[in-house]
Amino acid sequence: MSTALEYLVTAFDGTDEGALDRRLAVRDAHLAGAQRLAERGELLSGGAILDDEGRMIGSSMHVVFADQAAFDAWYAAEPYITGDVWRDITVRPMRIFRPAL
Repeated sequence: MSTALEYLVTAFDGTDEGALDRRLAVRDAHLAGAQRLAERGELLSGGAILDDEGRMIGSSMHVVFADQAAFDAWYAAEPYITGDVWRDITVRPMRIFRPAL
């Protein structure tokens, strides 16, 4: 994937009373999708952003896609987006450092 596009997705959940319920309602679908991305080599890392008390309040993902259309297709179908979990989303292009091992 030498011409692949790499992104850092930082997304914070809503802060309303139903935010955690929305997250939990689609969490299994989100994790299953993340697993598929990882198996295809498109998810390089990801995880929940925690508040000071250890509660999930958002997510961070390092992803790589062959082209913009592939990213857009994932983004449009991501359960945390379609399920109204993520409300403050930042997508930044990046170049991920991969050290030689």
